[in-house]
Amino acid sequence: MFRSEYADVRPVELPIHEAVLGRAADYADTPALIDGTDGTTITYAQLDRFHRRIAAALAEAGVRKGDVLALHSPNTVAFPTAFYAATRAGASVTTVHPLATAQEFAKQLDDSAARWIVTVSPLLETARRAAELAGGVREIFVCDSAPGHRSLLDMLTSEAPEPDVAVDPAEDVAALPYSSGTTGVPKGVMLTHRQIATNLAQLEPAIDAEPGERILAVLPFFHIYGLTALMNAPLRQGATVVVLPRFELETFLAAIQNHRITGLYVAPPIVLALAKHPAVAKYDLSSLKYVVSAAAPLDAELAAACSARLGLPPVGQAYGMTELSPGTHVVPLHAMDQAPPGTVGRLIAGTEMRIVSLDDPGKDLGAGETGEILIRGPQVMKGYLGRPDATAAMIDGEGWVHTGDVGRVDEDGWLFVVDRVKELIKYKGYQVAPAELEALLLTHTGIADAAVIGAYDADGNEIPHAHVVRQPGAADLTEQDVMAYVGERVAPYKRVRRVTFIDSVPRAASGKILRRELRERT
Repeated sequence: MFRSEYADVRPVELPIHEAVLGRAADYADTPALIDGTDGTTITYAQLDRFHRRIAAALAEAGVRKGDVLALHSPNTVAFPTAFYAATRAGASVTTVHPLATAQEFAKQLDDSAARWIVTVSPLLETARRAAELAGGVREIFVCDSAPGHRSLLDMLTSEAPEPDVAVDPAEDVAALPYSSGTTGVPKGVMLTHRQIATNLAQLEPAIDAEPGERILAVLPFFHIYGLTALMNAPLRQGATVVVLPRFELETFLAAIQNHRITGLYVAPPIVLALAKHPAVAKYDLSSLKYVVSAAAPLDAELAAACSARLGLPPVGQAYGMTELSPGTHVVPLHAMDQAPPGTVGRLIAGTEMRIVSLDDPGKDLGAGETGEILIRGPQVMKGYLGRPDATAAMIDGEGWVHTGDVGRVDEDGWLFVVDRVKELIKYKGYQVAPAELEALLLTHTGIADAAVIGAYDADGNEIPHAHVVRQPGAADLTEQDVMAYVGERVAPYKRVRRVTFIDSVPRAASGKILRRELRERT
């Protein structure tokens, strides 16, 4: 068993809005949120006041403890206000992908039994249709304005009494994001106030922010990575969050330059852009102090290329999953120069880990051996909503979460994630990790992006099948070129044996490759 070197942290027995905004008065006039496109600014004092007024208006509208409110929005300065207002009113918040179809949204509304929706006017028609399909939704609010719908802006003037809801941090669900877990259909992940708040406290010794720090929030708040690293954590520590609704490279780079961003929390596709795209050279990124990548594997060479180009310490990584609130490992900001290339970090405070054999899950492995990663700690989810069997399959009787990730730990406690258990390719009995091949493919100067999946040849053998996006100007890159490039650099069983050229690699908002979509195309 591997244990964190940090001292344990006491469970944070507070509602999430108090755990994050409890010191808002200390930061008062410090900007809490800045719209990265138009400069709209909300100070800590305003954020505290605004979320309390909206909570009062929500309670007056009928929101009660135990209700579920669906927050359906891209990143805006209103998103955190709506989230904390809903939890203060006693609701659980289920966060919804802003690009979800009405049918997908309706499934989440139905599964979560959401009775309320907060959206933005450009997404209103989708929200309305989803509400019609699901039934049971009492009212749809908008963050901005739309005829026939109450606006959060109008709710700021509410004179209703502030709700005084008794929250049990250990039992009451604060957030209900949806995750597929290790496999299967999306499921509601029940994260209590205590689990999310304690995870923030666990992360603080390694990842600290303070007034004066400026964090750029481009990864989505609806995803647990964005909700924690870009919203809850910096706002808990008095930093300023500059908000962008989506990733567009030039807008992103301009925001770093114009708002003097000090810290970036990103996913590998953004690291790839920072390392390779010519537009990066046009902007002054000298305010940056560090870059942290998470949500998907990041190749060590790509990380090094990014940090070298930006003149920064090595890009740090972090590891976790929605079911873990989400953090378990991180490369500490103060130790980025000491971390070995490719590591996702060390265990954060109060967290335990085991590495178990892929062939014999009852057998624990030691340092240097590769197996499935198991995690235990106070950040482990309450369970999947309405799915006790799926919960039991994920969390065993001793409280260990079976992550479905394959990794190894070195003698100094640094974790390296190899791939997903379900995504390993078995070529004639040998295990081939798609992430390793993807990292290698990205070192080719003619390849802009790549994804590898398992496919079957005419003899029924599972083989590595690469899907490759050519760099502009590399139209003459052939399948044989790609296979030869990989073949010269890996053991024979790891060779790519089929190549398909595509326009773009399908990815989730978190940056994870959507391999299922690639499988459906082939």
